[in-house]
Amino acid sequence: MKTTYHHGELRQALIDAARHLIAERQGNDFSLSDACRRAGVSTAAPYRHFPDKTAIINEVVAQGFTDMGNQFRAATAAFPAGAPDRIVAVGQVYLAFAIQEPALFRMMFSQKPNLSEDDIVTAQGRACFGYVLQEVIDYCAFHRVAGDAMMIAVQLWTLVHGAASLTIDGDYAKVAPDLSVSTMIQEGAQKLLFLLPMRG
Repeated sequence: MKTTYHHGELRQALIDAARHLIAERQGNDFSLSDACRRAGVSTAAPYRHFPDKTAIINEVVAQGFTDMGNQFRAATAAFPAGAPDRIVAVGQVYLAFAIQEPALFRMMFSQKPNLSEDDIVTAQGRACFGYVLQEVIDYCAFHRVAGDAMMIAVQLWTLVHGAASLTIDGDYAKVAPDLSVSTMIQEGAQKLLFLLPMRG
């Protein structure tokens, strides 16, 4: 384990350590000392950057939103602006992120006040949704959709978030074990977009 870090590296090393622990333990059931051991630093090291464990967790959650947004951009890059494939790609990334990091995904949408009211978490969460909203705005402009882009974006988010949550909670496996959630998201998003009214 690395025992010395440059100033900026130490902060990120502690965030990375906490993210690994969240994945391993399926939640935030770890101590600041655990994160220090994982990062290979002394227990005094975190206090150069964070007042407590909650502050580190908030950073992990905020970076989760940032990573999701970056994955949205990578997945949509192959399609032209306004293409429905871009919106479907965003939904597939959302589902994949939830499956790959279920504990972090749950924390990103936690109702716990220390997370949901943190400024950096709120800002990054809004930025992530803002990317989805912009995709819907572009789609509506290109296809002359007569509708509220915000409402459409929320409907799509509700579809995908519900599907992702039911997947990682194992509910689909219990009642519809043969269901392809990826296909359902694709078809559901396409149907919703297809049924939108057009401007005259």
